[in-house]
Amino acid sequence: MPKKARGRPVSDNPKTLRVDVRLTEAELRLLDEYCKQKGVSRPQGLRDGIDALNKK
Repeated sequence: MPKKARGRPVSDNPKTLRVDVRLTEAELRLLDEYCKQKGVSRPQGLRDGIDALNKK
């Protein structure tokens, strides 16, 4: 009987890079408001902002 794979499936586009960002209280408040409205996490909110820059 073959072994079953364990854990999460391998991603097609793994997120291997890490970025540390310093924000003002106002910037963080804006990010949190956006994330709350869209129902996404902070990292996803930042990715959405980067994608918006790419679409310009």
